[in-house]
Amino acid sequence: MSEEAQTDATYRVTAGELRQFIERFERLEGEKKDLADQQKEVMAEAKARGYDTGVMRKVIALRKRDKDDIAEEEAILEMYKDALGMG
Repeated sequence: MSEEAQTDATYRVTAGELRQFIERFERLEGEKKDLADQQKEVMAEAKARGYDTGVMRKVIALRKRDKDDIAEEEAILEMYKDALGMG
């Protein structure tokens, strides 16, 4: 096999693999958009039922975090509020 033919074969394989990666990524992008749309629908439904979606988002963010980190942040927040006479 000549060097040119080998380079062409390598390019074709690499191009095919690259195409697969790109197409997989594009499919995931589509799935991500679908999920984001579904999340918006959930929040719209919750809002229609009278829930505060801003607070819900904060609760969701807190549920993702480590309990010790949350406790430390809350303690510092209370200390700062006390220092400012907000407690």
